[in-house]
Amino acid sequence: MNIALNHSDQPQIDIVDILNVGNRVKQSRLAVGYSLEDLAVTCGLTSAEITRIEDGIEIDIQHLKRIAPALQTTVSSLVEGNA
Repeated sequence: MNIALNHSDQPQIDIVDILNVGNRVKQSRLAVGYSLEDLAVTCGLTSAEITRIEDGIEIDIQHLKRIAPALQTTVSSLVEGNA
């Protein structure tokens, strides 16, 4: 499944594979040693919300904005896969 993201600083729409985003969130979470619960508490989301993101079911850019700092990364890195 793909999602289109509108970037406020870019006029074009980017198509993003949400399964890849979910995988990057999960790999980043594991790399910092967080459980689902640890990440949920750190960024103020529920474990169920984190699971839905990691499973590629539902990606909300606002959630990614909360998750990225908790994982010591950027939203861009999670979405686009760049370091």
